[in-house]
Amino acid sequence: MRALLVLVALVALIVAALMYFGIISIDQTRPAVVQAPAFQADVAKVTVGTENKTVAVPTINVEKPANSQAPN
Repeated sequence: MRALLVLVALVALIVAALMYFGIISIDQTRPAVVQAPAFQADVAKVTVGTENKTVAVPTINVEKPANSQAPN
């Protein structure tokens, strides 16, 4: 039971910190009169892009021994 309370408190602190830094914004869009209230959450936007680059890659050459016999 204590672990569950610690977990709930930790989640509440994380959500509060994210709201403080502006990563999450939660607004109530419909009041709770007869229906359940509606909320709208705006979260930070992450953009992922690609970029072309030329990278030097080393080459590996393997030379097999030419018709040699194994040492006795």
